[in-house]
Amino acid sequence: MGIRGTVGSMLESAIGRERTDRIRQAERRARNALAKRLAMEEPTKPVVRKPAAKPSAAPAARKSRPAAKPSRWQPSDPFVPHPEPMMTRHELLEGLHKKTRPRTYLEIGIRTGRSMVLSRCRSIGVDPLFKIDNPIHCDVQLIKATSDDFFAGDEPLAHFDGVPVDLVFIDGMHLSDFALRDFINIEPFMADTGVVVIDDVLPRNGLESARDRKTEPWTGDVYKVVEILRRRRPDLVVLLVNTAPTGTAVIVGVHQASTILKDAYPEEEPYLLRPDPQTPPQEYMDRSISIEPDVLLESPVWEQLVAIRDSGASAGLSPLWAELRSLVR
Repeated sequence: MGIRGTVGSMLESAIGRERTDRIRQAERRARNALAKRLAMEEPTKPVVRKPAAKPSAAPAARKSRPAAKPSRWQPSDPFVPHPEPMMTRHELLEGLHKKTRPRTYLEIGIRTGRSMVLSRCRSIGVDPLFKIDNPIHCDVQLIKATSDDFFAGDEPLAHFDGVPVDLVFIDGMHLSDFALRDFINIEPFMADTGVVVIDDVLPRNGLESARDRKTEPWTGDVYKVVEILRRRRPDLVVLLVNTAPTGTAVIVGVHQASTILKDAYPEEEPYLLRPDPQTPPQEYMDRSISIEPDVLLESPVWEQLVAIRDSGASAGLSPLWAELRSLVR
């Protein structure tokens, strides 16, 4: 164990895990801010005097320099001013794993496994092009397929042995039609107490939200999923969370038998497929309707949620949803 791990263990013993986690988060924020400041500074180059070239009988052939490689992406600045995120999406997801202690976890869009490493329960990861380079510490089934093909298969969640899904992370194609279908397809398999997390819902300008990707940090038009959920499913609690870099939605209150979104999909498709340029609502870009991740994670709702789930009862959830709604400014 390294020095930081030893200090962390000592702190946990002295002041408890919750307070230690808050100290760790503060330290990470300080390190990230310092790294960002250093990255923005122009490095100073020492002046090196070259010795005079020796005269030669014939002029040396001039070597041509290779042309600078053009950037693949456009700069995504300037951003609409918004509160600086104090937590990344992975830190939020790690907090939700700790708070909800899921029995089952589904991730759509696993890429290198960076977020799958957070799971300690029976898990399924779906991605047509995943290339895992992170250590995974759970009982996981990795599916190399699109999410549409995955859900179209027979018993796609057989790995869970009939246990409903407690936590879902949707971070696949950054297109609203894909993300909405992922939500529609997973809801019938969710526990009443289940939590859905959707990434990339808070673009910082219209360029980042283009369906045809133009910037390296890219949300696509996933924000439209939140718009549709709020319009079609007011029974859901949809919380926008100010995470770095491009925001996260946390959704609770699912109903396995609901077909509202599935039935409404054809009517919403023109909105979902609307070509660029995209025009995200101002309150999404300035994050005036988002909440801070530490506020969400510190809510007492999560302990009550786990207690209700473990008791096997489904009653008593409405007050919890009301309490989460009250977090929105």
